[in-house]
Amino acid sequence: MSERAPDAPERHAKGVATLSQLAGFDAIIDARSPSEFADDHLPGAISCPALSDDERARVGTLYKQVSAFEAKKIGAALVARNIARHIEERFLDRPKDWRPLVYCWRGGKRSGAFTHVLREIGWDAHRLEGGYKAWRKRIVAELTGLPGKFSFRVISGATGCAKSRVLEALAAEGAQILHLEELAAHKGSVLGTLPHEAQPSQKAFETRLHTALSALEPARPVYAEAESRRIGVVQVPDALIAAIRAAPCLRIDATTPARVEFLLRDYAYLLEDPHWLAEKLGHLRGLQSNETLARWLGMVETGRYRALVGELLEHHYDPLYQRSQTKNYRDYGDAAAFATDDLSPGGVSRLARRILAA
Repeated sequence: MSERAPDAPERHAKGVATLSQLAGFDAIIDARSPSEFADDHLPGAISCPALSDDERARVGTLYKQVSAFEAKKIGAALVARNIARHIEERFLDRPKDWRPLVYCWRGGKRSGAFTHVLREIGWDAHRLEGGYKAWRKRIVAELTGLPGKFSFRVISGATGCAKSRVLEALAAEGAQILHLEELAAHKGSVLGTLPHEAQPSQKAFETRLHTALSALEPARPVYAEAESRRIGVVQVPDALIAAIRAAPCLRIDATTPARVEFLLRDYAYLLEDPHWLAEKLGHLRGLQSNETLARWLGMVETGRYRALVGELLEHHYDPLYQRSQTKNYRDYGDAAAFATDDLSPGGVSRLARRILAA
């Protein structure tokens, strides 16, 4: 079987590659179980499990309760069958010079078996040394140092000031942004759950952060939103939240009517399902009086959404945001302010241009 000449001095023999060589492959194959893949995976990886979740549990039970030998016999048969299916269903059209990288949890048996079969066919397949575990170790280590390389500019302002939309408008103008809410798939409040998109796991969120930060240029400023440490169920890593909180703030001072109108548009999907909205408001129990919650739920039932949004801002979000920003963002009180009474798409674009020109 012919093989390509080594493309780097560190390249290992016998089809083993390191994390530094990821860019040299045509495909990245995740041989772990579907649940492992769903929890987190290397960017761009495709899921081709050597064992399904049920099969992995079955083999593990045999290993513990019977013997390693019995577990290996059943495991080998299952892995061989699954690898054959993946080749038939996904890879028969790949040319001879196709170069895939395969990984599993530690770069052991599952990726080793998969790589062996691919190499026997004639493809220049490699398994990832250390597997996903090595990747995860790298992510954790680099997220400690990466944030300190950038000069952040923090878009702040009360709830409903269209901070996320301003970030997107800044990006449309060519600015660099770090869109934490987009990466977290959550709008960062008790009503921030997106209706048709689940949040990533903490590990997957950190992989997304690493990918986003790695694509930024340290020589140019990076705009980010003033976020809490927790966004829904995920948490911003310590080094990143510290870097953002220490950065200069740019405060949007939008009028309350403009904020109400913006929120009615931006959260329109909540108004389409009053039962879901009422359920989310229930999470404020303990933070607001029973009398206040009853009044708000009555507004939901009667469709008085404009009044509801106004009261939510006045009695819940504005006091909460003011306390949070004053406490966590040292530059908040001295931030450059950008007043506006227009948070329409056009108004947001003009606001972004004003921020860039400041």
